[in-house]
Amino acid sequence: MITLSHVSYTGSGPYCYANSFAMMFDAGAPSPAVIEFATCSPFGMQLIGGTLPFFDPYGWEPEAGFDDALTALGWTSTVAKGGGADEALARLKASLSDGPVWIGPLEMGHLRHQPGMTGPIGADHYVVVLDVNDERVLMHDPQGYPYASLPLSDFMTAWRGETLSYGEPYTMRTGFARLAEVSEADAIRATIPAAIRWLSMEGRHNTPPDTLGNGEAAEGLAALIESGCDKELRGHLIHFAVRVGTRRAADAATCLARIGCAEAARIAAEQARLIGSMQHPLVTGDDAAAAAALRLLAPTYAKLRTALESGS
Repeated sequence: MITLSHVSYTGSGPYCYANSFAMMFDAGAPSPAVIEFATCSPFGMQLIGGTLPFFDPYGWEPEAGFDDALTALGWTSTVAKGGGADEALARLKASLSDGPVWIGPLEMGHLRHQPGMTGPIGADHYVVVLDVNDERVLMHDPQGYPYASLPLSDFMTAWRGETLSYGEPYTMRTGFARLAEVSEADAIRATIPAAIRWLSMEGRHNTPPDTLGNGEAAEGLAALIESGCDKELRGHLIHFAVRVGTRRAADAATCLARIGCAEAARIAAEQARLIGSMQHPLVTGDDAAAAAALRLLAPTYAKLRTALESGS
């Protein structure tokens, strides 16, 4: 078998909050790959409730990684959330006088400027709002829609996020300020302790019953796929989970290689190739091949933790 060297990925993908942070950082922005790495999203896998897979850490959700990521990157911001719709809209309008506002999570299904979105789908999303009036919201949507305009009513429904599994209604971040000049390499190094912690699955986690993590999650998903991969699970995997999971692992490999963690980078690259190899089989119905890739993936999480702990 030919051993492939890792090649960094550049291209489209569901990196909404990393791209939104990069827009808010403006000229001082690190790459979205480093921002995503700093949230610790690549360091684990979970099968929520034994049925819903994500290639991110056990017990993790996007908001769990934001403040630690900002700290590692040398940035800070102010978070506002909750209250009623009128209060939130007034808060947004006031904040826009100082510049763009980072918004999310929103329910993607209400963002009707995206083709095919006609109602809630339980998918979270993040955008940067540029302007608002009594009728419409102007935003940069990192899903691929710069300067997108949306009716205010649809935006407010999306921002309420009542069909999402995490977050509070009307969450936004403002007051982005750079506290220190942190190189990308130093931000990567500063993230390693948190990455190890997430891979360990230790501590208190607010997870539903029967939730599995890391190797058990991979084995559990393999069995689930083999027993009959229904349309909803297949759609979740091929349209989101596999795509973002592969990119996260690939970016982790790139970042780890930059700071000399060669073995950890090799394992992350292996994870990226295994997760990415599931896309075609799942699209074409070759579920046995997808399950086989997951069983090869299962032991890599423990191996990655060991490599990070040893600094190799």
